[in-house]
Amino acid sequence: MKDLKEFTIPFVGLKLGKHQFNFELKKAFFEHFEYDEFNDAAINLDVLLEKMSTLLEVTLTFDGTVNVACDITNEPFNQVIAGTYKFVVKFGEEYNDENEDLLILPHGSYEVNIQQYIYESIVLAMPSRRIHPGVKDGTLKSDILDKLEELSPKAIDEEAPEDDKTDPRWDSLKKLLTDK
Repeated sequence: MKDLKEFTIPFVGLKLGKHQFNFELKKAFFEHFEYDEFNDAAINLDVLLEKMSTLLEVTLTFDGTVNVACDITNEPFNQVIAGTYKFVVKFGEEYNDENEDLLILPHGSYEVNIQQYIYESIVLAMPSRRIHPGVKDGTLKSDILDKLEELSPKAIDEEAPEDDKTDPRWDSLKKLLTDK
């Protein structure tokens, strides 16, 4: 996968201390990763890079909305999303990204690409069930909701026969449960 240049941060010329970077993420960012569950996206991303003598600390803070389909009605809605993710960049013999909170770059590296960390932190911040707010409060009018209501099983009380008579053959077995 090709790296997106805007998410490559050259740290070699930065002074020791904290540095702030801001990005706006749209649907095209997620299409780069072939992720098609978002109809649209408007996410503000703040990257805080703290450069130290032997390592870099990166904090990703994001908030915004993504337009997704409801899991119940398939109606599109804007899902609010927010989160924070921190990871450390150290230097070693060879590139290693096996640990999700630690990225090891080869000695002599002068830049770090953070696009994969951005993508993963946002996708993992999504709720597992995406339910339209109108479904929760009952204000959404949808043909699918009407059909689900029509096909839902009725309460047992409505269908239960009114006579409480049981088969006499079972009465003697029920006595076994109460005998001591």
